[in-house]
Amino acid sequence: MRLGGNLISLWMRHLPVKKCHPTKLISGLLCVCLCAMVYLGYKASYPYAGTGVIQTRTEPPVPSIRCHVNKTYVPRGRAKSPRMGVPRSAVDHKTDDRLRIDNQILVLVETQYSQLGQDIVAVLEANKMKFKMEAASKTLPYLTYMDKGRYGVIIFENLEAYVNMDMWNRQLLDKYCREYKVGMIIFSKSREDSLLSAKVQGFPLYINSQLQLRDFEMNPYSQVLRVTRAGEVWSGTLPGDDWTVFIANHSTYESVAVARLNGHQGNDPDHDPDGDHGPKSKDYYMNSATQTTVIHDMGKFDGVKRILFGNGFKFWLNRLLFLDSISFLSHGKVSIPLERYILVDVDDIFVGKPGIRMKAHDVNAMVSAQRSWRQYVDNFHFNLGFSGRYFHHGHPDEDEGDTQLLAHSDEFWWFPHVWRHTQPHKVDNTTRLQHDMEKNYDFAKKNGIAVNGQYAVAPHHSGVYPVHDPLFEAWKSVWKVKVTSTEEYPHLKPPRKRRGFVYRGIKVLPRQTCGLFTHTLFIDRYPGGRARLEANIRGGALFQSILYNPINIFMTHMPNFANDRLALYTFESVFKFVQCWTNLEMKSVPPIQLSDLYFNMYPEEKNPIWQDPCNDKRHLAIWSVNKTCDRLPRFLVIGPQKTGTTALYTFLAMHPAIYSNYPSRQTFEEVQFFSGNNYLKGLDWYMSFFPLPSNASSEFLFEKSATYFDKRHVPERAAALLPKARLITILISPAKRAYSWYQHIRAHKDPTAMKYTFYEVITAGSDAERSLQALSRRCLIPGLYAQHLDKWLSHYKAKQLLVLDGELLKINPMAVMNRVQKFLLIQPYFDYSKKLRYDRKKGFYCQVTNNDHTKCLGRSKGRKYPPMDPRANKYLQQYYKRHNVDLQRLLTRLGQEVPQWLREDLKDVSPE
Repeated sequence: MRLGGNLISLWMRHLPVKKCHPTKLISGLLCVCLCAMVYLGYKASYPYAGTGVIQTRTEPPVPSIRCHVNKTYVPRGRAKSPRMGVPRSAVDHKTDDRLRIDNQILVLVETQYSQLGQDIVAVLEANKMKFKMEAASKTLPYLTYMDKGRYGVIIFENLEAYVNMDMWNRQLLDKYCREYKVGMIIFSKSREDSLLSAKVQGFPLYINSQLQLRDFEMNPYSQVLRVTRAGEVWSGTLPGDDWTVFIANHSTYESVAVARLNGHQGNDPDHDPDGDHGPKSKDYYMNSATQTTVIHDMGKFDGVKRILFGNGFKFWLNRLLFLDSISFLSHGKVSIPLERYILVDVDDIFVGKPGIRMKAHDVNAMVSAQRSWRQYVDNFHFNLGFSGRYFHHGHPDEDEGDTQLLAHSDEFWWFPHVWRHTQPHKVDNTTRLQHDMEKNYDFAKKNGIAVNGQYAVAPHHSGVYPVHDPLFEAWKSVWKVKVTSTEEYPHLKPPRKRRGFVYRGIKVLPRQTCGLFTHTLFIDRYPGGRARLEANIRGGALFQSILYNPINIFMTHMPNFANDRLALYTFESVFKFVQCWTNLEMKSVPPIQLSDLYFNMYPEEKNPIWQDPCNDKRHLAIWSVNKTCDRLPRFLVIGPQKTGTTALYTFLAMHPAIYSNYPSRQTFEEVQFFSGNNYLKGLDWYMSFFPLPSNASSEFLFEKSATYFDKRHVPERAAALLPKARLITILISPAKRAYSWYQHIRAHKDPTAMKYTFYEVITAGSDAERSLQALSRRCLIPGLYAQHLDKWLSHYKAKQLLVLDGELLKINPMAVMNRVQKFLLIQPYFDYSKKLRYDRKKGFYCQVTNNDHTKCLGRSKGRKYPPMDPRANKYLQQYYKRHNVDLQRLLTRLGQEVPQWLREDLKDVSPE
């Protein structure tokens, strides 16, 4: 209305109002309002008019990538091989030898924060390879476990760190590599103070440093290459002026990749920066005119195979060669698959402002591209997402584009959004979401859109993660959805850490971005310029996404297929680039098959990891406003069982500022969310057990589940959702705890406990019946206190943990509860001495009620057991000896009190 207001102000300033008739004044005002409405209507219909966004359309850009995929030849001096005769094939590094190594990688870095070390870790994480990173020091980590090697490949961030190792460690490491057939990847880092030319200590190898190079190419004769396809030359100057090259003086060495000195063309007849003159001789890759940037030590010199890199990952091809080196040196045990499954989703195919939507010729170009791309991606189909409400909402020629899409509907795959493009997290009513989806369903049926992929995507990924239960319920009800995708799990960034999960029978796959967004319409307006888009394609983020992820679901939008058709340009370019430089085989299958493939590859990802939505601004923005993180507990009592956790729970609930969870019908006062199948019920289910505090800053919600202490996944799950929570554990003698657990389940008539004595249970061997072994583990394993606390401390800071003495809680609960209050920093201070009283009949302290009576725990608490068999006690003292020593050391290191029972247990242990 700014335009209308300005006109009125101008008109009134020059109008002699006193002489104006009221009727004329009103007519004039109506005229101005009408003009303003016409102008605003024009702005609404043409939202980019006058903004400089809409421009005269020229011909869309055409991909310029050119390679020699169809050129097959046999290198001189080498028999015809699958690699050179058929460029799409690759070497299989697997061996028939029986290897005694794990598929884990040891990464030895200068510091935990060094840039190259972080880059190495990023590549390993992106490819979901198991690794352990250690700072290279005087002490090597354990390399073996029993008769098996712990690592399949060893990586040194710095060549100097390897050659300058002390003699003992160097001999130990080399012996390990020879005995277990383990290879090394070593990077030579060039520094300002590095010698420009030097001999590598102890090897028949020389290096030249601080070089600028150009014209990079791979040696097609090298057996290291698998993903990387030889035959191309990366022409031009390589990034950086800190390259190291290798000069060999022994037959053990073979070039993997070579380049040339920048500015030096030389007289080599084989030199061919454009790659147009056919094959090159084997000698070309080791002659003086070429500079070896990646070299393979075949082990002929000292029996250890190594691959040395003369630079890090600033140059994109080193990433491919790095993955090939891992595969080769691990004999294929640590290897990425060569198949790549590609799905290109086109979100909101009918949603877009007039002026930027697809027209009929854009649709025809899309259909043509889909057919053409099948030469790169087998069975390629665009997957179109629709909200039917916006069909025919553009200019007439754009509406023709919508009609043309329906005319070709049987050539595409389709998936639904919602009718009005509503963000589902804003709708808490499942019925309302279902009604919206039903309208979209009717639209698809009316217009002949076949939606049978059981796949759907929520607008803006709303409701997928963080999970919005009404969305999942509506999807299953209306569309029978079994698969969706999101870029938000566990977080948008970094992309390499995106994962999948399964919730309520719906498989959620990770989704990737491609560098195109709703506002990227024209190539000359691309953010950062055209060069940035080209870098994204040619070895950059988009290329790396295809390289690292066996399954890729790419998100695009309708405007990317109109205007300059940047989606067609981008994907055709990257598909060609993948074919030029890799042996990857791209194909496409419908989403339901894609989900099966994904979780067959990564079954460990099926169970989700719930995180605090309030720790991620993007997650908070797509989380229901009716939900709040204030309903999450501020501290946990984690157990273990039979140590006094119920008494502690009762005493905590007496405090006026502490509120426990609501009881569960199945597990009473314990929610047991993190330790079992309840975890799969989701965050909404968990939060329903907690009241909404009236003052979140001064009121403390807590949960007690004694099963948390020793369950494998609980620390990771708890830390993901409650990273700032405090932890309280309460311990008694592990021998006493084991006996109490046995008597507890015997009182509940457990058949195994009724059949066997306690001594028979704890001494059960591997040949015992399964039920007896299981009972033995439940008696013994929770008592390995230090081991379990270490797992918790790998996810929480030491200051977040409080270890209580269960025996002291029994005889002096007031002192223990005062310590708890101090640990929680809770106000107001609560005087437990006025609310607890010793009950002689029960033998422990009970709560004092308002009428001055005592309220004690149930009959099962404080139960008297017969004395433990002396043989069992002696066995347990020996069994727990080392673990108790570890606990005493841990508590001392943490600055926690060492309980009296632990001192007694360590004192009473007889020598072995």
